[in-house]
Amino acid sequence: MGEAALKINIHQLCIHSVLFFYGDAASDAFSIAIARDIADHWNEAKGKVIIKNVACNVVFDIEGIWARSLTPEMIFENANPRNNYFRLEEFAQGNISFVDGVGSNTGYFKVDNLLNNSTTAAHEYGHTIGLEHPEVLDIRGKGVPGIMYPRGTIVDPEYQYSPVAAPLAPGGTINPFSRKVQQEDIDNLQLSRLSYNRNGIAVIGNFTSIWHQQHQS
Repeated sequence: MGEAALKINIHQLCIHSVLFFYGDAASDAFSIAIARDIADHWNEAKGKVIIKNVACNVVFDIEGIWARSLTPEMIFENANPRNNYFRLEEFAQGNISFVDGVGSNTGYFKVDNLLNNSTTAAHEYGHTIGLEHPEVLDIRGKGVPGIMYPRGTIVDPEYQYSPVAAPLAPGGTINPFSRKVQQEDIDNLQLSRLSYNRNGIAVIGNFTSIWHQQHQS
């Protein structure tokens, strides 16, 4: 979830999101690193959108904060569309990171899903601002996979876990490290259709406001 700020005079649309992390694995350094990773992936696309007949650069301003004293009530009562809340733990049921739906502001992240430029955090952020998985999951011949393709997608050999594996055989599906945010992902956000107020501000996503308990192994 985020707040879109339109600045026609400088041809810019900035998406502001603040990510509050809680849980046993949360820390200042990790919170900042995850936010930077998401921003780097989404800004790498150098996205464009046309609003009011003006071509604007799409910029993602993502801040990560360790919410040491977060309480469930703070999530339930939050009314700021910039604010998102994610539990960060070493263990997660199903061994996956997830958010609470398409267009959401809460979720649960598993530490080892997020490390080493895995693109998982950027992928999950895409869900929070309204993007679903593509319907067609065999994209051989289409080149670099976009950020929203899920694990299990069939891709060209160089984007698989193993470039010599047969499609769908062990190692023969998308390596998430190969995903990149592309202009198509920016287009799919439909930013020109947001309801901007007189100050050029619009909300992207929705309040799910869910506090997550720690998963137990």
